[in-house]
Amino acid sequence: MKQKSSVKERILDTASRLFYHQGFNSTGINQIIAEADIAIGSLYKHYESKSDLLYHYLEQQETEYFANLNDYLKDEKPPLKKLLKLIDYRIKLQEESNFSGCHFIKINAEIGREDKKIEQFVQAHKERQREYINGLVDEISTVKTLLIEKKALQNSIFLMIEGAVVSAGINGNTNDLKTVKKSINQFF
Repeated sequence: MKQKSSVKERILDTASRLFYHQGFNSTGINQIIAEADIAIGSLYKHYESKSDLLYHYLEQQETEYFANLNDYLKDEKPPLKKLLKLIDYRIKLQEESNFSGCHFIKINAEIGREDKKIEQFVQAHKERQREYINGLVDEISTVKTLLIEKKALQNSIFLMIEGAVVSAGINGNTNDLKTVKKSINQFF
């Protein structure tokens, strides 16, 4: 028997779906309240504002992203295979979301620098993704380059993946992510 979700979970789940698929600015508090089937007081009991709800949404997305990524990669040992499978993970996310893009890139495009707390969270998330990729590149023993070259390679791989995710959302396919995967195979 499925356990009934708490009011706080229903609010966050509803807001997450709406923020991701129709955008933060296009989602109103009244719509969240109606679709979560809660009273307005319940929303403000759990979240101080729509921006506070957005912050919790991003926290949830970050937690899920890295937990699911680690689970997806747990059986891969060689770092190159892990890096290639990381791209498979990004392909999987795009296909499952009908090419809806990255939660963080989408929020950044909408909010920009209007909300410093959100801006810093998005930047920190992307930096954490970059560090994850950098760690895998560091582990690939065939990279026998100077430190500056390795840093440039790490940065290039991160940017290619991020750009290919944006392209997936625009083009409705994962062709560019697959091209990135082929390119990485050529690097190593």
